[in-house]
Amino acid sequence: MRRKPVRRKPVPFRKSKKKASFFSGKVGRYSGILFLVVFVVGTAYHYREGLAYYLGFKSDKVLQSATSKHLSDVRNFQVLEKHEGKSIGLDVSEYQEKISWSYVDTLEQKYRLDFVFIRATVGKDRVDRQFKRNWLGAKENKMIRGAYHYYRPNENSIEQAELFIKTVTLRKGDLPPVLDIEKLPKNQSIDSLKVGLKRWLHKVESHYKVKPIIYTGENYYDDFLKEEFSAYLFWIANYNFYRESIEEDWLFWQFTEKATVPGIKTSVDINIYNGDLEQLGFITVE
Repeated sequence: MRRKPVRRKPVPFRKSKKKASFFSGKVGRYSGILFLVVFVVGTAYHYREGLAYYLGFKSDKVLQSATSKHLSDVRNFQVLEKHEGKSIGLDVSEYQEKISWSYVDTLEQKYRLDFVFIRATVGKDRVDRQFKRNWLGAKENKMIRGAYHYYRPNENSIEQAELFIKTVTLRKGDLPPVLDIEKLPKNQSIDSLKVGLKRWLHKVESHYKVKPIIYTGENYYDDFLKEEFSAYLFWIANYNFYRESIEEDWLFWQFTEKATVPGIKTSVDINIYNGDLEQLGFITVE
C-alpha cells in the first residue's frame, strides 16, 4: 500500500536573529582589531626609545639585517637604559664556540662589559669543552671572571662538587663559584634535591673559603629556593617583556639570551649586576 507523502511545513525565515548575529559578529571583529591596534600602539610608545635606536636614529649604527631587529633587541636596549651605571657582563659556554676575546669589550658599542661567567663543568663527569680557553681568554682580556657548574639533579652531588673543584682554580679578583640549577629531579623528591644542593654548596664553600652564588630561573627561585636558601646570593634568569628591572634581593639578573657581542659568533646571555663596577669588586675572591 502506497503511503500518502507527508508535506512538511516550511521553517519560517528568522530575519531578526540572523541580522543580530551578523551585527554581533561584525562588532566582535572590530573589537578585536581595535584591541590589537591599541596593543601595538601602546607597546610602541612604551619602547619608543629603543625603537628610535634600532630604527636608525643613532648616526653610527650600521644597517643590520631585518632578522636582528626583533622586539627583544628593543627591550634589551630599554633595560640597559634603565640600569645605566650598573655593571654589565655576559656568560658563556662551549655553545658560543671559539670566542675572540680581544674583541669582547662592549654591547651595542655603548655598554662596557665588565665581567663574565664561564661554564666549567656539567654533572659529575663533564668539563665544558671551551672552559680552559675561555678562562684564560677572559683573564687576558682583563675581565672579571667567574666559573659556574651546571648541576644535574639525578647525579651524586659530592661527585659533582669534586669535579668542579678539580677543574676550577680561583684567584684573587675572581667571582665566587656559581651553582646553576634549572631542572627538577626525576627519581627523587624536592627535599632530596635540596639536600644534594646543600651538600654541593657546603663542599665548594669549604674548599674556596667563599660562599657560592646560586643561578636559577625566577619561577624556580620563588617556588623552591627563595626561603630555604636565603643565606645565599642569587643570580636570576628572566627574559620576559614584563620584567624590566632588577629586584633588590637579586645579585645578578640575566635578562636576555639574544644579545650580539663583538668577538662572539652566536647569540649570548647578558647580565646586570645590582651595583656598579666598584661594588662588584667587593664580592670577588680576596
